[in-house]
Amino acid sequence: MVQLSTSVCLVGGLLGLFLLAPVMASTPASMCTPLKTLNDSLSHRRRYMKHNFPINYTIRVHQKEIFKLSNISRMKLQVEELDDLVLQRLWFEVNQGVLKKIIRVMPERHPSRPYTAELERRFRDAEGVFVQSHPAEVLQQELPETIQDIWDRLTEEPERVPESSWRFASPKSLLDNFCHTMYCLFSECFASTEVQQDYCGVSHWRKGRKKDLQPES
Repeated sequence: MVQLSTSVCLVGGLLGLFLLAPVMASTPASMCTPLKTLNDSLSHRRRYMKHNFPINYTIRVHQKEIFKLSNISRMKLQVEELDDLVLQRLWFEVNQGVLKKIIRVMPERHPSRPYTAELERRFRDAEGVFVQSHPAEVLQQELPETIQDIWDRLTEEPERVPESSWRFASPKSLLDNFCHTMYCLFSECFASTEVQQDYCGVSHWRKGRKKDLQPES
């Protein structure tokens, strides 16, 4: 009888710990519609971000705005049990700056300006849903030191950014990063019913490169 009571207490204690433990946030279902709409626009990035610009055209961006899958992998190694929600917050911060910089270099009559303005509008819509999908206190939680350092650099006044922190990248490559990291961090919205895809793996995007290079209809 004593052994049974002890077992029940142990199980109850473990269950209590499990319920109190922080649960890794998954992507809210409400995020998927605006992200898929955003993805529809991104599927035309080659036409608007490469064909309508001079060969080897680049723009100046902060080095932290060159946000690749490898950056996500590195941060997950540096920060133990890094929550995807933190990386999603950072993704929005990075890409709002990227879109602003791309639009800024375009004259009013540039053929890609309406496309980019619409892309930014859809991005803002997704960001609005993201904010509404999480309690304010969650989005205001203190960031891990490594992530906070990146955030501080991204939000620094441009005139205070050291010259060594600027990089040059093509608009197309910036939107490639935008798309690939979106699939990685919000993978539940792009899950395939046929085969499980590793959207955070560089090899996945290399395999899909030929398809991406095909002429758009």
